Amino acid sequence: MTLPQSPLMGQMMNQPLLVSGIIEFAARHFGDSQIVSRRVEGDIHRYTYRDCHQRARRLANALHGMGVALGDRVATLAWNGYRHLEAYYAVSGSGAVLHTINPRLHPEQIAYIVNHAEDQVLLFDLTFLPAVEAMSAICKQVKHYVLMCDRDRMPAESKIPGLLCYEDLIASHSDDYEWPQFDENSACTLCYTSGTTGNPKGALYSHRSTVLHAYGSALPNALNVTSRDAVLPVVPMFHVNAWGLPYSVPLSGAKMVFPGAALDGKSLYDLFEAEQVTFSAGVPTVWLGLINFMLQNKLKFSSFRRTVIGGSACSPAMMNTLMDEFGVEVIHAWGMTEMSPLGTAGVLMGKHRELPQDEQRKILLKQGHAVYGVDMKIVDDDGKELPWDGSSYGHLLVKGPWVISAYYKDEGGDPLQNGWFPTGDVATIDADGYMQITDRSKDVIKSGGEWIGTIDLENIAVSHPAVMQAACIGIAHPKWDERPLLVIVRRPGMDVSREELLAFYEGKIAKWWLPDDVVFADALPLGGTGKVQKNKLREQYKEYKLPTA
Repeated sequence: MTLPQSPLMGQMMNQPLLVSGIIEFAARHFGDSQIVSRRVEGDIHRYTYRDCHQRARRLANALHGMGVALGDRVATLAWNGYRHLEAYYAVSGSGAVLHTINPRLHPEQIAYIVNHAEDQVLLFDLTFLPAVEAMSAICKQVKHYVLMCDRDRMPAESKIPGLLCYEDLIASHSDDYEWPQFDENSACTLCYTSGTTGNPKGALYSHRSTVLHAYGSALPNALNVTSRDAVLPVVPMFHVNAWGLPYSVPLSGAKMVFPGAALDGKSLYDLFEAEQVTFSAGVPTVWLGLINFMLQNKLKFSSFRRTVIGGSACSPAMMNTLMDEFGVEVIHAWGMTEMSPLGTAGVLMGKHRELPQDEQRKILLKQGHAVYGVDMKIVDDDGKELPWDGSSYGHLLVKGPWVISAYYKDEGGDPLQNGWFPTGDVATIDADGYMQITDRSKDVIKSGGEWIGTIDLENIAVSHPAVMQAACIGIAHPKWDERPLLVIVRRPGMDVSREELLAFYEGKIAKWWLPDDVVFADALPLGGTGKVQKNKLREQYKEYKLPTA
């Protein structure tokens, strides 16, 4: 129910929520806090929030000199690093729109979204010079290309006419710049979905939604970022704005540590230890590499105490290893590009502290409790809301101030259902409000009129000591419509048979959920955000014949 305007209004300052206020606050109140970056060049760069703020103002002046106006799109193709952070604030703070591009997308998709976004300027790291040179000929609306490097790293020749050097650009402009004030509902950043089916679609965030998301994600019941932390975002800044950490970390005054392009286990471990990282965030595939490196070398963490895992489900085996072997608290989180992205975080309530450890872990393995700013519900195929009993599962819908109301340029029409955004996930919600994803709507296996969630089957498989990765897909069946096929990647040097794996499920699931067969693969197809591309697996095994006995 919407009421008319109250006759008595509050008497507070009307100050817009703008992201420029975050870096301004960090520089003023946490000016000496460090930002440490492993650069593409291989060395370690170190400076402060005060320095970042100064250079961001220089870049804002440079963008103004290029003719970038309010609402114009400025793209980045870059790893996690200090220059990328400067662009985050210089672009959006000046009133333009930051468009972060995922370099792991197919080159044709990258060219598509650059053209679709109508980017005016492209800032990019040295790593991506060949790719940018190749696509520059078909991205005619881009007026300026800026290589994010020092003068001595600039190529002697380039296929990109008028290629600019980032450091020259910064040095040639003053830091005498006052962040403009404008409507907080103005566009701030533009992120595209991964485009697993069809072309990627754009989610256009506002300054208001971005600042509110930063507040919400920093809360103790969410990511719990404080000025006492040293935060290393493994999740890329080109993947849904690194889950908002480039905003929530400066807002909290924490030390920021950027890994650059070196995301292998050894490089991450070395940086964690050298910079005494306390908190990190990333997808399961990255943690798998770090865990394997540490186990092989019998290593421990000296400072790392808390991590957020999202993007895809964290398996029980991974959670147990991190918590029991390495003493790292695991916060299971869930969200989407369309949600800026944070929706839930898995932290325990006070009443859960007295539960046995195995009962606590069952709660922590869920995707978590809604963060203030997000509401959710589950509905059946007819749109009827289902109870929060932990067993009823249905289509997950969300709404809130950092959830999109439409895609950029209205691609795909109105996505909302009576004011709620359909996530495409199938989930349960328990009586305490903890949500658990059981599958993607497009991945759920429909067998004999009933649903089989693939995530539970995958989690059980990867808890076997010989299994490194697992994916479950539905295969056509003449009687049951679909039945589960389990695709397994073994751990190096270890073996397990089909029969052993199927026997491993005994007592853990309903018998009719048991996969009909197991196949072994060298690798699973991963998308640009580290998720298994089940659409490719379904295509690969579409002619597969399940055992009939």
